[in-house]
Amino acid sequence: MSTAAPVRARTPRQVIAACAVGTSLEWYDFFLYGTAAALVFRPLFFPGSDAATGTLLAFATYGVGFVARPIGSVAFGYLGDRIGRRNVLSVTLLLMGMATFLIGILPTHASIGTTAPVLLMLLRFAQGLSLGGEWGGAVLLSIEHTRRSEWGLAAAWVQFGVPAGNILAVGILAAANAVLDQSDFATWGWRLPFLVSAALALVGLWIRHRVAESPMFAELPPRTDNPLLEVLARHRPALVASFLVRIGVDVAFYIFTLHLLTYLADEVGLPSSTGLLAVVIASGVQLFLVPWFGRLSDLHGRRGIAIAGAALAAAWSWAFFPMLDTGSTLMVVLAVTGALVFHAAMYGPQAAFIAELFPTEVRYSGTSLGYQVAGVFGGALAPIVAILLFDAFQTTAAISLYATAALAVTVYGLLIAPRPVEED
Repeated sequence: MSTAAPVRARTPRQVIAACAVGTSLEWYDFFLYGTAAALVFRPLFFPGSDAATGTLLAFATYGVGFVARPIGSVAFGYLGDRIGRRNVLSVTLLLMGMATFLIGILPTHASIGTTAPVLLMLLRFAQGLSLGGEWGGAVLLSIEHTRRSEWGLAAAWVQFGVPAGNILAVGILAAANAVLDQSDFATWGWRLPFLVSAALALVGLWIRHRVAESPMFAELPPRTDNPLLEVLARHRPALVASFLVRIGVDVAFYIFTLHLLTYLADEVGLPSSTGLLAVVIASGVQLFLVPWFGRLSDLHGRRGIAIAGAALAAAWSWAFFPMLDTGSTLMVVLAVTGALVFHAAMYGPQAAFIAELFPTEVRYSGTSLGYQVAGVFGGALAPIVAILLFDAFQTTAAISLYATAALAVTVYGLLIAPRPVEED
């Protein structure tokens, strides 16, 4: 019987493809929850609440995943800088798949009372832990197999996982919503995309198992110190910059793709299928733009492209809601597509921009922590803040101002970021 070790993917393209597939599945699971929270979780897990309160409670459990992400970034970042990137990524994918599958079989409030939303929150927390370690590891495994001059493109293929995962999540939910009547979809149809996650996770694990360890990490001497403490002690300017750079990107994205669903249903009176269609089409456009902007950042610099994207996204936020208010499906699609074009200009270069701020020996901890802590203040709060602002001021201008302010924070982070770390 042969005992030869399995052949590992070592070429940059093989590694990048494996990381992109795995990250797409992770984001599928993470976005699936957010979309379901906007569409069906309010009556199933928070019955008896008025519409606004129920939506806030659903998004509050959604936000728990963001709170868990920094914890996951610390735990998995420590392991990734101590024992390597590849094995950690297999663990994150397994954890995400298990949590998502369990949400798909979770009894509702009607069956087990208040235990249902508590369990939902715990499973969402597990999803957050997983994603907290996934992003940094996938980005690093991709770029550390690649020439420095191509880091923007390599990292952008991991960022590609966001629109790909969004298309999978929203598309499958939209298909179930279209095929089933509303009663069946609300009763059991919404569970199907969550159950599919188990099979997708197994495929992702098989792909990840065939990837070789990062050669840059493999060349490092064994270490006994704590990489997180080193980041906090020696790389605080880079950590602060990576945090600020993320804020506006997250706020804009979750207003443009998630709060959109609630706003269209509650204020414009359009069916949920309209918002889902718009997100799928816009994400399809973004699939091609994220790698393209990543490559442009290799050729022309990351900072300028990201600043231009932030400025255009801020301007678009003022046109976004008036376009939705027309009630036209075409205008809704154009509104979301334009928003994600400008988001791609920020998001495509972002992973390489952040990764270059830290040296190899602490890169997993540094990139993960800065990115994921920002998610709490950006993505977790954005849908909740948008609802509260509209409720308080009864105008979408308040939401647009919020998005503009958050994007100004991103521009500031880009401007104050230290120069990339130079390594041999």
